[in-house]
Amino acid sequence: MQTYLPTLKQLQYLVALAEHEHFGKAAEACYVTQSTLSAGIRELESLLGIMLVERTRRVVRFTALGDRIVAQAHRVLREAEELAELAAAAGTPLAGELRMSVIPTIAPFLLPALLPQLRKERPELKLFLREETSGSACDSLHHGLVDCVLLALPYACGDVDHAELFEDTLLLAIPGDDVSHYPARVVPGSIDPARLLLLEDGHCLKDHALAACNRPDLRAGARMLGTSLHTLVQMVDNGLGVTMLPQMAVAAGLLNQTNIVTRGLDTDHDSRTIALVWRRNSPREKEFRMLADILKAHWRS
Repeated sequence: MQTYLPTLKQLQYLVALAEHEHFGKAAEACYVTQSTLSAGIRELESLLGIMLVERTRRVVRFTALGDRIVAQAHRVLREAEELAELAAAAGTPLAGELRMSVIPTIAPFLLPALLPQLRKERPELKLFLREETSGSACDSLHHGLVDCVLLALPYACGDVDHAELFEDTLLLAIPGDDVSHYPARVVPGSIDPARLLLLEDGHCLKDHALAACNRPDLRAGARMLGTSLHTLVQMVDNGLGVTMLPQMAVAAGLLNQTNIVTRGLDTDHDSRTIALVWRRNSPREKEFRMLADILKAHWRS
């Protein structure tokens, strides 16, 4: 009996539809017409003999079995990509396409100085970047949407390997008018939780900042208002509270043209670890470690 297997293209269409929950947007992401994508998914359903998607005018809803097929499709596509990566890795290292997610509390402060140097050292490398929060970046990694992630640890990113690049110290940022109220190094226990401004959920820097304080009352009482570090800086500069900023952001000029001053934290947990993360057992591990060495060398220079 002849068995007909799904094609990678059909699985790509299915995964795109699950991601975008809209036929038109999924088709656009796959660079095909909506009718082509819809026909491909119908062919897949016919091939498998099951309904994967419930179609209505307004909603795209996957069946319970459809959700399971999507999860398996992610794994099949990721392994197919790793097959191609295995062949590519046998050639010139750090050449061709490489897709990397970078979290928002790293991207604008490290990449502007790094990318020109990387282009100079590795002109054949085509680096495609996605800026995402930590959770979204790890999801993209495991779904095969990116090859590696520039992340701040500790963070639970699943079954991954990583190379640590450097330590990034956290600093307390305070309004200039309040400078006399804070010593050169601030004991976390002295921070008023009602004055502490942090990023919204989804940003690992929030967890790193709270870990630096190691105070349950701060975790419950901190005001998580900022959508970005730039927003937090504007709040502090207007006297609305204090916040914690990574040293790399301050060194990159985040506080320029503000009246904000910084103080160190008198704690053993006053830093986050910047690391390059990739899927465990990736055939491109050697390349990722080479990239990590380049990033590390750039930071030290």
